[in-house]
Amino acid sequence: MRSIGEGRTDAGEVTALLADWSRGEPRALERLMPLLYGELRRLAGALLRGERSGHTLQPTALVHEAFLRLLGERRVDAATRARFFAVAATAMRRVLVDHAR
Repeated sequence: MRSIGEGRTDAGEVTALLADWSRGEPRALERLMPLLYGELRRLAGALLRGERSGHTLQPTALVHEAFLRLLGERRVDAATRARFFAVAATAMRRVLVDHAR
């Protein structure tokens, strides 16, 4: 198993982990995150660019906060890569809203 930083991620492995997580497998998300971490961090950076200047959250912290929220979800409809990133982006936006409060 290779991560994004080490080369090409096995799409079949990612798809299987996404299906497992959607079915409520507790460890699937933990195994999935290292495979998609780089893409999640880029997504976090893009979301933060839309925020006010001087924001105190960094992309890494945003990914980690969203990950903790995703871990708390029992069942998630994220059986595809696109759906997973939509769910992750929603979790990140919720973190940003809570942080703004």
